[in-house]
Amino acid sequence: QVQLVESGGGVVQAGGSLRVSCAASGRDVSIYGLAWFRQAPGKEREFVSAISGSGGTTYYADSVKGRFTISRDNAENMVYLQMSSLKPDDTAIYYCAAVLFFRSAYYSSVSEYSHWGQGTQVTVSS
Repeated sequence: QVQLVESGGGVVQAGGSLRVSCAASGRDVSIYGLAWFRQAPGKEREFVSAISGSGGTTYYADSVKGRFTISRDNAENMVYLQMSSLKPDDTAIYYCAAVLFFRSAYYSSVSEYSHWGQGTQVTVSS
């Protein structure tokens, strides 16, 4: 079992930067694949980025590629999402998610992930 707690959300102007964090606790966190999803009001939850247990493999949604960077610190059991060049369309609740035995073919699927945090709100003002 893994517990996930997000932090770092807030309000930022368009073009600005923000880093959200996720603290993971539980056994063998370093072997879990970790991901960020987001959900805007009235929309379905969508994939943002994912990272393998070792941190050696990362994935990004096309909409954030080149602007967002995912990273993890297995010594601290943390995963981060550094967001830059933010746009109003990035406004959403950002969720951290985890899955044991990360399957690269399903990294963007909500149903792939068995553990979720409570989310942190990111608002980008125009």
